[in-house]
Amino acid sequence: MGSGLPIFLLITCLQVLVIEAVTDSSDLSALNAVKSNWKNTPPSWIGSDPCGGGWEGIGCTGSRITYIILTGMGLSGTLTGDIGDFPELQTLDLSQNKGLTGILPSTIVNLKKLENLFLVDCSFNGPIPDGIGSLTRLVSLSVASNNFNGPIPPSIGKMSNLSLLDLTDNKLSGTIPVSDGTSPGLDLLLNARHFHLGKNLLTGGIPPNLFSSNMKLLHVLFDSNQLNGSLPSTLELVQTLEVIRLDRNSLTGPILFNFTNLPNLSELYLSNNKFSGSIPDLSGKNLLTYVDMSNNSFDASLIPPWFSSLQSMTSLYLSLSLSLSLSPNTHKAQRQYNNIHTLFFCSLG
Repeated sequence: MGSGLPIFLLITCLQVLVIEAVTDSSDLSALNAVKSNWKNTPPSWIGSDPCGGGWEGIGCTGSRITYIILTGMGLSGTLTGDIGDFPELQTLDLSQNKGLTGILPSTIVNLKKLENLFLVDCSFNGPIPDGIGSLTRLVSLSVASNNFNGPIPPSIGKMSNLSLLDLTDNKLSGTIPVSDGTSPGLDLLLNARHFHLGKNLLTGGIPPNLFSSNMKLLHVLFDSNQLNGSLPSTLELVQTLEVIRLDRNSLTGPILFNFTNLPNLSELYLSNNKFSGSIPDLSGKNLLTYVDMSNNSFDASLIPPWFSSLQSMTSLYLSLSLSLSLSPNTHKAQRQYNNIHTLFFCSLG
């Protein structure tokens, strides 16, 4: 009697393990439906138990599918509405599958536990679903290098946990959404570290109320759009900034901006705009390594005296009409810049 008890317990434990290895039937059904619209799925996708059968790119917690990571698998086809039928899914990464086309199904908003959505370098098109802001657990939203069009959904502002917002290199149009009391906007993303909106078709000005001192942004990348108007001085309130990229737009006016409030700034891209007035004062920016202010309409000037204070600078691009009446310290400043590998003036007056 006593000798048979351990064997019974062992068999019971093995039965429990087998039961736990069997993929939840609803998750299996959803995965098979998604799979039916894809070509070039991994060779390991055989059998009827993704969780227990070692399906490449499928991760499970118990019997539930919680991760789908299929980066660079050569997948082709479309993403069906069945993608919304994984209630426990935390990460979806289909990046670097150029053969994936079509729209992003609106059912994506059903993935209420999703924390990471990566669809980088695919061929998805159409609008980003309006209701995507209901994915309030998202930490990373990266859909760069696709063909998404239409506006940036204001509902993204509801994603209070979002750290990475990367919409780069699409065909998104319209203005940058900010909250107005009735509709959310990107200004509500106080935990965001990265605003990557470059290489789109965005228009209008950069809203002054987009930025506040409560933000934790490291990167503001709005380059290669159709933005106009002035550079809002509120940007200087975000003292955590490391990289500002606003090049290749139609921004105008003088830069009325105190860069001394940005102690961590290391890269500044302002080229190919219509900025005028005095060259911005970068005195004391000891962490700056790269500055490009070329192809603007800044006033003719002496070589700025702050040149000699940029100790970490490796690349500096300016296109100015500089006065030949150089200050007595000019040559001294130039000698101090032997570490700068690109110092460019397109014309000397």
